[in-house]
Amino acid sequence: MLLHCGRFRLSLDRPLVMGIVNVTPDSFSDGGRHFSAHGAVERGWQLLEEGADILDIGGESTRPGSAGVSADEELDRVMPALEGLFRCGVPLSVDTMKPAVMQAALAAGVDMVNDVRALREPGALRVVAESGAAVCLMHMQGEPRTMQQAPRYQDVVAEVKDFLRERVRAALEAGIVRERLVVDPGFGFGKSLGHNLELLRRLGEFADLKLPLLAGLSRKSMIGALTGAPVEERVHGSVAAALLAVQRGARIVRVHDVKATREALAVLAAVEGDNHD
Repeated sequence: MLLHCGRFRLSLDRPLVMGIVNVTPDSFSDGGRHFSAHGAVERGWQLLEEGADILDIGGESTRPGSAGVSADEELDRVMPALEGLFRCGVPLSVDTMKPAVMQAALAAGVDMVNDVRALREPGALRVVAESGAAVCLMHMQGEPRTMQQAPRYQDVVAEVKDFLRERVRAALEAGIVRERLVVDPGFGFGKSLGHNLELLRRLGEFADLKLPLLAGLSRKSMIGALTGAPVEERVHGSVAAALLAVQRGARIVRVHDVKATREALAVLAAVEGDNHD
């Protein structure tokens, strides 16, 4: 399977690691340590050295309770990082829900759009359809400010899958070919701990969509709830979650700790049948 991703064609024969570059002052995972163009570019190169296959650059926090920012402010944050990393040799993804930010980033040559709202904002489908970029369609119940207050589902897997199926249909109708589509069940986005665990347990059921599956569990509150670890100490739980996701069909894992994840995936690949003398 190949993912058509802007300037790149990515083989999904092995799971890919997407490294997270937050250009925000209030990131839940790093407290804004990379909140400058220089800091974000340095962080991007560090993740590349650790083995990242894709870099995902975001300028607006979507953690629970987070406040939004204007499109202009988001662009001021992400564009210098995108420009500084443009020739880094791997696809660049922009993590945004705003069509105006998508349009500017795509015009600058970004290879992928990672949208927590699954292109539901007016104009988003058209903007992405007019590009050659890949797009990740994610499920979120509610909005970032309120999504964790009281999430409810009858069957979280069935409902998330139905939502993603509808968004895939909308993307195809807008002219975005299947080879450019990725789906993400949205761990932590309007889900309780029980919902997240059920999604992870039954992740294999998303194979019905016949599209590459992205899983983002890195350092999230579910890892903290299970391990008792603060955000900066959740690497071990996050790596375990990434491996479980890959075993259940994820082809891309979105992570903060690239080196640890790549090493764990290498062990998993060896055990599962790659030839080693």
